Amino acid sequence: MNKPELLVPASSLEVLKIAVIFGADAVYIGGEAFGLRAKAKNFSMEDMREGIDFAHAHYVKVYVTANILAHNGDLDGVRHYFTELKELKPDALIISDPGIFAIAREICPELDVHISTQANNTNYGTYQFWHKLGAKRVVSARELSLQEIAQIREHIPQDLEIETFIHGAMCISYSGRCLLSNYFTGRDANRGACTHPCRWKYAVVEETRPGEYMPVYENERGTYIFNSKDLCMIEHIPELIEAGIDSFKIEGRMKTALYVATVARTYRKAIDDYFISREQYENNMPWYLEQIVGCTYRQFTTGFFFGKPDEHTQIYDNNTYVKEYTYLGIVGEKTDKGYRIEQRNKFSVGEQIEVMKPSGENVPVIVKSIRDEEGNEIESAPHPKQVLYINLGQPLAKYDILRRQEKEEQADE
Repeated sequence: MNKPELLVPASSLEVLKIAVIFGADAVYIGGEAFGLRAKAKNFSMEDMREGIDFAHAHYVKVYVTANILAHNGDLDGVRHYFTELKELKPDALIISDPGIFAIAREICPELDVHISTQANNTNYGTYQFWHKLGAKRVVSARELSLQEIAQIREHIPQDLEIETFIHGAMCISYSGRCLLSNYFTGRDANRGACTHPCRWKYAVVEETRPGEYMPVYENERGTYIFNSKDLCMIEHIPELIEAGIDSFKIEGRMKTALYVATVARTYRKAIDDYFISREQYENNMPWYLEQIVGCTYRQFTTGFFFGKPDEHTQIYDNNTYVKEYTYLGIVGEKTDKGYRIEQRNKFSVGEQIEVMKPSGENVPVIVKSIRDEEGNEIESAPHPKQVLYINLGQPLAKYDILRRQEKEEQADE
């Protein structure tokens, strides 16, 4: 068996570096256009260049998304964009639109092309089709079972790779091709501007009684009829590998560094443990499950992997997600004033927080001191993105994550 690639999302240069340090084999990112996460911070060409260089220096690959469903007015821009991208030498482009695929093969034939899940890749004939056109990899539709993926593996060339989402948010629409956002708000999910209407609360209006809203109930559990639980396959690494999947993909190109670090580190250790021995993987399962809830999530499901989802895969009574830790910042360089961080949420001197390390350690510490940029001691850091210098009473490493455990807190998305 070949060890599968762990493919992790990054919303920004900072998060890319965290993904690399915390165990990714590859990172996927979006530029400022033609990707499906327009609300993400995304990468300027300068940041993309730095990110690709950083990743390659750590032997990690970078894939760039260009997976919108293009309209006529997009094509000239795509051509210009790919001309710029080829100079940065990413490892692959992620594409769903055949027109954009053709432009990529013309402008940058030296770059691998991966076919996005947005292309609805549900059968081995589709995989064979894209392979004949020159695709290196096809991302399976989220609606496939493990049995179907194994059948695809049996019917496609060995050099054609299968990539599959194994963790993260699920979309109510087929492989993410959603029309609700465009219909309700004019913002097209298939061009990167989704407003996530699957998380909204709905009522029914009868045609002859306009303005009379009747609540929607599912066994009196509520009205969030499209709101799926999050996918989590940490307990099923063996089955994923046995199905012949080459790349394990994490969803979350809008997520924080804490989320990316937590998920990347947990799946990294689970995969590595399994390839040491199945016994080690099974013995460490309590640790994986404990760690994977260290970031925001909406309960968990195994999606379509073991058959069609039922009513237990939805959340009917709310649109909140569980938040067990608060992200405080990333450790930077050591200076005379202390370790530099750019703070993300408030914390105070004397408070107990946790240092999350790429190795898997979570080290409880007490905040000894906080200094501002001028070196003045302060009691707390109330302003997001404030540059601080901290002393936690012990040595830290660059890219360690600081977090604080919360008590039964929930947050609206």
